[in-house]
Amino acid sequence: MPKQKTLKGSFSLCGKGLHTGLTLTVTFNPAPENTGYKIQRIDIEGQPVIDAIAENVVDTRRGTVVGKGDVRVSTIEHALSALYALGIDNCLMQVNGPEFPILDGSAIIYVNKINEIGTEEQAAPKDIYIIRKKIEVRDEETGSSITILPDDDFSITAMCSFESKFINSQFATIEKPGDYAKEIAPARTFVFVRDIEPLLQANLVKGGDMDNAIIIYERQTTQENLDHLADLMKVPRRDASKLGYIQHKPLQWENECTRHKLLDIVGDMALIGRPIKGRIIATRPGHSINNKFARLMRKEIKKHDVQAPMYDANEEPVMDVNKIRSLLPHRYPMQLVDKIIAIGPTSIVGVKNITSNEPFFQGHFPEEPVMPGVLQIEAMAQCGGLLVLNSIEEPERWSTYFMKIDNVKFRQKVVPGDTLLFRVEMIAPLRHGISTMRGYMFVGDHVVSEATFTAQIVKNK
Repeated sequence: MPKQKTLKGSFSLCGKGLHTGLTLTVTFNPAPENTGYKIQRIDIEGQPVIDAIAENVVDTRRGTVVGKGDVRVSTIEHALSALYALGIDNCLMQVNGPEFPILDGSAIIYVNKINEIGTEEQAAPKDIYIIRKKIEVRDEETGSSITILPDDDFSITAMCSFESKFINSQFATIEKPGDYAKEIAPARTFVFVRDIEPLLQANLVKGGDMDNAIIIYERQTTQENLDHLADLMKVPRRDASKLGYIQHKPLQWENECTRHKLLDIVGDMALIGRPIKGRIIATRPGHSINNKFARLMRKEIKKHDVQAPMYDANEEPVMDVNKIRSLLPHRYPMQLVDKIIAIGPTSIVGVKNITSNEPFFQGHFPEEPVMPGVLQIEAMAQCGGLLVLNSIEEPERWSTYFMKIDNVKFRQKVVPGDTLLFRVEMIAPLRHGISTMRGYMFVGDHVVSEATFTAQIVKNK
């Protein structure tokens, strides 16, 4: 199982804010495992911290804004996009103002600094949420939608349609996170000239210029109006009869604007709070629909916080029944694991098929067969025993015994016809022959029982 990652050290970036025009500094710091992304306003008394999660988004009109009470931080999506795409799970971001600096309008500067400082693997497992079914959110008014489907990796396809002859319809795709730094991170934000004056009237884009945004002039206006906008933005005046893109650096790709939309999607998906494995298809995406989708995903994850392992009955087991019998002393009717389908240094996945011929159904209960809860815990413990015994020499000379069972929960009945999946993980490494483990038992996608247990391995006499 992959491990969580954080930064090896801290780094700072300085620049002006897109909307405030203020000179701002944001510092990225390592954070302990299971911290997630946190943003701290160090310019405010008490230095409040905001969790960067979808529920804390308070505005999506011209960027992603998170808030806590009266404290807000905007334009966070490019930084989060870089962190999420590069697999960083835990980071504390400290900023001395109400927004992150816009830099060059892309995420490439963040990517370069992260690669320069390096990342560090942490002890806790990376809790990847695997998409098992289609999930979709739509906005009928705007025609925007985001759909996620099962896939072997995290991938995105973005399809955009603009009311412009310069960028009418485009699409962009990222097939795997490793493509992000080269194909997506350098894509810059963009704005239409027709939208600039309303933004300025709303007291926004005070820091916008031709170095941090692609400006698209595609509806001719009067020379007077264009000169007025140029003076407000403090950029050189331009011939109002010449339509096209306005920026110092030429387009890097024909679909750079849609690639930037994809960049924003990645940043807004970071607000889900967990890495996900699935294919996103976004139609006319924007921060509003992105946030609706991130909120929906967080609700979905809460319903299936502990996910069942993937199980393909066609795959060869890691341990079959004969291998299990060579490690465990249990025999009929107490061998309660049929096969092991995955095993690692700290986790194991096992399978038990429940038939109507199980001996315990004779008395539990003749008219309503239900697997006893104590045997469910025993089955999980047998998986845990296999995990421990698999890591020592001469495992056949050792046996595993319960020392303590805690936090037991039974959520639904186990009956004939159920296929049980066990996932057992070590909470602490084996020391002095003692190991503490957390076990879950699933039927389908649902947890049916769980427990924490401590066991000791003892050499057979």
